[in-house]
Amino acid sequence: MIAMKAKINRLPTGVPGLDEVLGGGLPEFSFNLIAGPPGCGKTTLAHQIMFSLSTPERPALYFTMLGEPPLKMLRYQQQFDFFDLDKLNRSIRFINLADEFKIGNLDRVLERIAAEVEERTPGLVFIESFSAMAVQGQSMSRPPVDIQQFSHDLSVLLTSWQVTTFLIGEYFSGAVPNPVFTVCDGLIWLQQSVERNSMVRKMEVVKMRGQPTLPGLHSFRISDAGLHVFAPAQLSVPAAPAPVSTAAQGERLRLGVARLDEMLGGGLPVGYSLLIAGPSGSGKSILAASFLAEGARLGETAVIAAFEQRPDRARGAGIAELVAADRIGVIETWAPALSVDEIAMLLITEIRRLRASRVVIDSLSGFVLALAPTFREEFRQSLLRLVSALASTGVTLLMTSELEDRFDELSFSPYGTAFLTDAIIVQRYIEVESRLRRLMAVVKVRNSMHSNELCLFHIDDHGIQVDEMVADYEGLLGGRPRLRQGVPGNGDGTTVPTSEG
Repeated sequence: MIAMKAKINRLPTGVPGLDEVLGGGLPEFSFNLIAGPPGCGKTTLAHQIMFSLSTPERPALYFTMLGEPPLKMLRYQQQFDFFDLDKLNRSIRFINLADEFKIGNLDRVLERIAAEVEERTPGLVFIESFSAMAVQGQSMSRPPVDIQQFSHDLSVLLTSWQVTTFLIGEYFSGAVPNPVFTVCDGLIWLQQSVERNSMVRKMEVVKMRGQPTLPGLHSFRISDAGLHVFAPAQLSVPAAPAPVSTAAQGERLRLGVARLDEMLGGGLPVGYSLLIAGPSGSGKSILAASFLAEGARLGETAVIAAFEQRPDRARGAGIAELVAADRIGVIETWAPALSVDEIAMLLITEIRRLRASRVVIDSLSGFVLALAPTFREEFRQSLLRLVSALASTGVTLLMTSELEDRFDELSFSPYGTAFLTDAIIVQRYIEVESRLRRLMAVVKVRNSMHSNELCLFHIDDHGIQVDEMVADYEGLLGGRPRLRQGVPGNGDGTTVPTSEG
């Protein structure tokens, strides 16, 4: 006879992003530990989960021992949006075990917890601070308390009452393994690090019995709304409505610069990612604005993550009016200690809201400077996740990147990320008669024919205007154009015909 497979119900935590990291939510009736050093957000996480899950049918008991008194704790927790005063004493009850604990006998503490659970039949139990209780109990007891036995007895008690339990305690990475780590079903570890003037908080689900979780460290932020966890971008993209686009899959989107669209082979294929690389002032943001405006002209919506120039100041593209009309969504965050996964979440949320078909990141140079120092070290890997996540939504992506114009080498990205994109347009300066001229070329368009011409371009009140290919000169990418042998010139071999902008 084959036994039926037991089904474990998963509870939604109410913490944005956490359910994805946990693998679908918290197993009901599990025995969990929320651990980490002081100030990392343990209490706030516990309260956010409690206020989200507690109902009159599934009440919560919150036991406190050596930590903050309940009144002081509530004074600060009520500043968060998740706090619901109506749930106090209806769905949530706080119980202070300080008097029982002062006796120094943890058996008395266990008896009090058992009595309260039996009387009130909660669905959720929170115990804070469990680590301090264990340490203090060891020092006060003669003979020493068997913490592993106490943790086991507590787990058996609460599980038998079909209670989902959370122990909250201060533990430090690298500490001696604690017996409660073995007893608990789930271990959520919070940490924070300070580098220069930035503080970064991260979370790791060390264990969660019975279900797969997302491995590794996941950044999170604490705001007025509480905790928001940022799961890896390519692993946490929810199903979204198809983007609203005038072009079908396999067709091409125009950038709004006629000659450049021809150089791309008719425009940028739908769903591609394009990198525009060039020095400061070469027109990257203007080209990005043209890409957005062309989409709006065709009835499409778009999203831009702006890390340099404000999008409503883009020259000659009417971007300000499109932003005001909610045709273009803007991600313009100056929050400290950003992570790539956080930006991915903001972008995907806005893409879903507008059903956007075009996305711009302007620029990668500003993006990397906005990140906390700890995230800059892994920028290349994180950007790969971001590009993959955006591609899965069906949007067409344009990114800009500022390059130092060195004429002795040809580079497309200072971060080694050029291989991530499907197409590359490079812009450069050349010197002619003591004047700067702008040069543009399409370096690649994956799986597509494209122009290999080097074309001069200029910028006027209508944006970027691409001129004809410079056919009679060589050495353009080296910054020193010279007339090819056998081509008539004006005698000095330097003048390059070009349109003035």
